[in-house]
Amino acid sequence: MTALAATKPRAASLVDGEFPLTAADFSALAEMLYAVSGISLHESKAALVYSRLAKRLRALNLKSFSEYVALLADPASEEERSRLLMSLTTNVTRFFREPHHFDHLVEQVLQPRAAAVRAGAPLRLWSAACSTGQEPYSMALAVLSVLPEAADFDVRILATDIDRSVINTARAGAYSAEAIDAIPAAFRNRWLEKDESTARTWRVGPEARALVAFKPLNLIGDWPMRRAFDAIFCRNVVIYFDQDTQTKLWTRFRTHLAPHGRLYVGHSERVDDTGFVGDGQTVYRLAGGRP
Repeated sequence: MTALAATKPRAASLVDGEFPLTAADFSALAEMLYAVSGISLHESKAALVYSRLAKRLRALNLKSFSEYVALLADPASEEERSRLLMSLTTNVTRFFREPHHFDHLVEQVLQPRAAAVRAGAPLRLWSAACSTGQEPYSMALAVLSVLPEAADFDVRILATDIDRSVINTARAGAYSAEAIDAIPAAFRNRWLEKDESTARTWRVGPEARALVAFKPLNLIGDWPMRRAFDAIFCRNVVIYFDQDTQTKLWTRFRTHLAPHGRLYVGHSERVDDTGFVGDGQTVYRLAGGRP
């Protein structure tokens, strides 16, 4: 047998580009991402995976995705596995995204609870995939519109995300002039501050910042929270999970929601848990709970 005949054919790359990305490479990367985050990747996303990770291969001076997979499998490569997660997760957000949710939050949750909160009852809200902070700060501004003196009461907004880098950005609370454009002028003028060092940067003011606690949290991991929430925002997240993971999340959210609480999901998401009933456009409350 000639050497040429004995040579094994090279596996075809899923994407035409600088680095070979075989089906086996893609499958290994998808399994790693699923194990860490619950995010399900299909082979149709091969081009996206390539474009997001090619820069990492260049930075690491690797020649193929097979080498990258081998690196990630090394127990000492925890930091690179975190980079994999950051590279393949999407952080698209903006202030008051899907404004009908914030109208509903004010009218159906905050206003009905205001008297009880002023009398000493706790108010707990959760932004379950907070990204760079626009969602929880929007929630804080909604709270302040109903309870301007919220700092005097037991009011807390938990903001969590699996990506520690976006948590750090969110804690800073600094945004461009374009980013804050969706914030109503009355809110912006009262609860945001212009950065004096640059005319194009705004910072969320102390009243809103004081209400929000940013914490890293993996939605498929342990949840240390013990108190029930009056509202949970988990929007445009579960679309990245397979059906089994979605079902488990709905169940867990249900057990963490107060009887009068509301769950807010993304515009393309639907809650399939029979323990919930619809309460508006992509808003849900507990079946048998208090409206």
